[in-house]
Amino acid sequence: MAEDKQERDARLKAEKEFRVRFLMKETGITEAQARDLVDMIGIDASSLLREARLLKKK
Repeated sequence: MAEDKQERDARLKAEKEFRVRFLMKETGITEAQARDLVDMIGIDASSLLREARLLKKK
């Protein structure tokens, strides 16, 4: 059965939350910084990690 819009939105929200926590743990950036990156980049892990590491160096 295909997921409906509500299920898809809930899944995407959960994935974003996971990525935020992951970035915070892996790179030491703040929650606000992690959320900004996820909002700008999306949920691609390699892109998020690259940008978070660059952000942390500043």
